[in-house]
Amino acid sequence: MKEFLLIFRSNIKSMPELSPEQMQANTKRWMDWIGGIAAQNKLSNRGNRLSNTGRVLKSDNTITDGPYAEIKESIGGFIVIKVGSYDEAVETARGCPILSYGGNVEVREISAL
Repeated sequence: MKEFLLIFRSNIKSMPELSPEQMQANTKRWMDWIGGIAAQNKLSNRGNRLSNTGRVLKSDNTITDGPYAEIKESIGGFIVIKVGSYDEAVETARGCPILSYGGNVEVREISAL
């Protein structure tokens, strides 16, 4: 089995405003999807959501606020799964709720050293 990082990206500015009920339903969709992966024993790291703020340290030692306003997509969270192949990782990513509102999932294999 190989480990794959699923990185969840979306355009925060184009995300619809959700009512508390819609937010609760959306959270349930995420928990059900992740729970389904865990039930198949494919969840290696539950990951987490990320805040909309951050800092970027550059090689010249400057620090800037990030994510940048001009960037259309922002990383919203991640999980690590363990599956047999890229194809299986992508198939697992197809169920991600972020896809239903215009986001995307980047699938990256974690290299063993």
